[in-house]
Amino acid sequence: MPGSLMLLDGASLWFRSFFALPEKMTAPDGRPVNAVRGFVDTIANLVTREQPTRLVVCLDLDWRPAFRTDLIPSYKAHRVAESAPAGADSPDVEEVPDTLTPQVEMILDVLRAAGIATSGAEGCEADDVIGTLAHEEAVDSVLVVSGDRDLLQVVADDPVEVRVLYVGRGLAKAEKLGPVEVADKYGVPVGRAGIAYAEMSMLRGDPSDGLPGVPGIGEKTAAKLITEYGDLDALEIAAGDPSSTLAKRARSSIVDSSDYLTAARTVVLVRTDAETIDSSDDDRLPSAPVDPEALANLVESLGIGGSVGRLAKALDWEFSAD
Repeated sequence: MPGSLMLLDGASLWFRSFFALPEKMTAPDGRPVNAVRGFVDTIANLVTREQPTRLVVCLDLDWRPAFRTDLIPSYKAHRVAESAPAGADSPDVEEVPDTLTPQVEMILDVLRAAGIATSGAEGCEADDVIGTLAHEEAVDSVLVVSGDRDLLQVVADDPVEVRVLYVGRGLAKAEKLGPVEVADKYGVPVGRAGIAYAEMSMLRGDPSDGLPGVPGIGEKTAAKLITEYGDLDALEIAAGDPSSTLAKRARSSIVDSSDYLTAARTVVLVRTDAETIDSSDDDRLPSAPVDPEALANLVESLGIGGSVGRLAKALDWEFSAD
């Protein structure tokens, strides 16, 4: 029988865990573990709530890929740490709280010991991994969990159902969106809601990602134009046609932004062809920890028995986190 595949946007969720819980949550040796505890609790909550049969935590192996920044240099530029090394060959360093960085490796250690699959792709963001795994899935329904609205572009009904659980306002207020919900919420055509949402994003821009957008075109106008003309290609053709009914101001802005819109197609659209690197050959929910000794050691050293206990309960393990 078909099951369900849950794809977690790892960085999005552990950032949210870090800021949602106080840093006074520490390991016995005093190291902050608020992100670790919050992230493990999030997985336990999601597994209990959604009952997936498969689970993959998707990783940013490159949070600001060259194939995007070469086209739009401002892409996420405001997030580069001031201490990032200079030089053309030096990778950008993301501005991350000092006490979160070591917790990421702790989280990955817990996932490895538990047997929860992770996946990344060289030179790609987690969004591209999610886009690829969702695109390749041909049997099970897919649920993407993220606090990033960019991933609404992956919603689909065919060949399998792909839904996004948007947790930008917290898990308690999470919204599950498919093509119908995206179309209703953002005013884009339901028949191509995912890609239409991405095209709307290109037009309106996104300051949080350093995308300028087309001057004078906000979200509502962008959605209206995409709906009226069918897609971004047709809209650009109309903008270049003096006989079209497109308003003069919008026409001029779109024509003047043609280079940006060409680049934005690559920058905004998630990849569906990333060469993913999996931590495990099996993304099914583990029936027991793959390394119970390592997990027990992490519980003791990090003081995360409560969170791991809740994960064990969600996964129906016979594992004591005491």
